[in-house]
Amino acid sequence: MNAKQLFAIVLTILGIGALVYTAIQILDNRSDSFKNLMVFGILGFIFFSSGVKLLRTMRDT
Repeated sequence: MNAKQLFAIVLTILGIGALVYTAIQILDNRSDSFKNLMVFGILGFIFFSSGVKLLRTMRDT
């Protein structure tokens, strides 16, 4: 497993974790501030999408 593939997997896992954390906080009645949820949600989406895209481009070659 090369470093690029490992980095893509780590990005994908971090993105999933941030999205799950955001979803749990939204469903929780005593959620954090809206700014924090937006930051975690946006960063989670960026990490997840970039990790998946990196994995896809590596499998094509």
